[in-house]
Amino acid sequence: MTYRGPVTPPRRPRGSLARLSAAAVITAMVVVSVGVLPQAPAAAVAEPRLFLPAVDQPPADLASYYGQALAWAPCSGGLSCAWLTVPLDYSAPAGATIRIRVARYHATGSPAQRQGSLIINPGGPGGSGVDFTSYVAEYVAPAVAAEFDIVGFDPRGVAQSAPITCLTGRQTSVWLATDGSPSTRAQERTLMRRAAQVARGCLSKSPTLARHVGTENTVRDMDILRQTLGDTQLNWLGFSYGTFLGTRYAEVFPDRVGRMALDGALDPSLGAMEISEGQSRGFQQALKRFAADCAKRSSCPYRGSAQAVLRGINVLLAGLDRSPMPTDRGRPLNQAEAITAVFYPMYTTLLWPALRRALAQAEQGDGSGMLAISDMASDRTGPDTFGSNMTSAFYAISCWDLPAPPGSAGLRAAAAAWSKDADVPELAKAMAWGNAPCTTWFGHSPRTPRPAATTTVAPILVVGTTYDPATPYWWSQALSRQLSTSTLLTYDGDGHTAYGGGSPCIDRAIDTYLLDGTMPARGTVCR
Repeated sequence: MTYRGPVTPPRRPRGSLARLSAAAVITAMVVVSVGVLPQAPAAAVAEPRLFLPAVDQPPADLASYYGQALAWAPCSGGLSCAWLTVPLDYSAPAGATIRIRVARYHATGSPAQRQGSLIINPGGPGGSGVDFTSYVAEYVAPAVAAEFDIVGFDPRGVAQSAPITCLTGRQTSVWLATDGSPSTRAQERTLMRRAAQVARGCLSKSPTLARHVGTENTVRDMDILRQTLGDTQLNWLGFSYGTFLGTRYAEVFPDRVGRMALDGALDPSLGAMEISEGQSRGFQQALKRFAADCAKRSSCPYRGSAQAVLRGINVLLAGLDRSPMPTDRGRPLNQAEAITAVFYPMYTTLLWPALRRALAQAEQGDGSGMLAISDMASDRTGPDTFGSNMTSAFYAISCWDLPAPPGSAGLRAAAAAWSKDADVPELAKAMAWGNAPCTTWFGHSPRTPRPAATTTVAPILVVGTTYDPATPYWWSQALSRQLSTSTLLTYDGDGHTAYGGGSPCIDRAIDTYLLDGTMPARGTVCR
């Protein structure tokens, strides 16, 4: 599940040029490693008992949370921001609390037009909903912005909301440069040793919070947020991992579901290795499409055919495994970072030209372009500095949410199987070994992977992209089958998630659903 990451690739907002920014490009997760940290005792923090509130009214011990008034104040980007107080541990709501950062873009229409709030999530796990709010408010149709407050929040453990720390900046840099597709037992041991230290880092650096992040707690935070916003039902626009949050909300609070659009769906029946295998297939498919496109262009360094492009990428990665390449960034490009630079542009065709240029540079012995893409993916802002805690949050949430994957022998077997027929074998291997940090995690959610089951009668819109690398199309098909009230809307195209990706057909269908609940006709395919 290493690459279950960014869900908001660069998009083309209405009336403006395509742009790349920290808000629009939520960090992709990459195969990383961390330095040695002392082992924290496994019993240092008690396992929480997850509390399942009734759906008709909040229990008495949560009444003060549901009844709180948010104190809104102006913040950046023309937004209003507030702090939402929630229990650290829902099994002990009278105990310690944490604060969730919330941002709101006020509806532009009259009070008579207003339908309530539209809560958004950009995915990750680990993406900042606060950072995402201005972007979504700018992009949605004017009618949606007129009738809904656009509300984003940083889930617990993420960005401003009690941010979890598992890795220092220096440890993150080391981890990003670690060989994530090991070819020797010595490299495997190094990867597994450093991977085990990620969990230790969470427990040693954030011991109080480490066992209280995760989807089950965030879903309960979402319901408190809904109530404090004054909404009887939750209207939700979730991307990638945000579709899992929405699905779980519909399961736990079925009577409180309003309009719910799930774009780039996760299949909740899958475990960690099944997720990674699906993503491995998805990225291989996307790379073949990139290669076919590249081969037609004069800027492509590999000419003749898609196979020539894929062969060139494989030769480049093999060479970097033996010897790093100089760059203008003060550090060389190694294979691990080059793999990131290859997979990250598969999230959006807007980055395909950048990858072509970077590959052409690399063919001339200059790895600067490839390293720049890798640094973009990891949200690196300087030497050993990063713009967010997304690397820590990703592992803290992902590894908690799912049962532990197999150890090194199982990862090695998966890497061999997935890479056997892969067009870019090193990427397939990295997908398998990317699960290494979760193999020794200190605790897991009591929810085990299973198909979604909800009694909600609310119609839910599931959106899938046929060549989505990170949330493959068949996952959206599976989730739509599991949600009996859902309709599947298909985007026949490339990239991760569809809304705002340049298809007027997709945007109109989602905007219409959000405004009045009207579903697209079953079987609708947009281009």
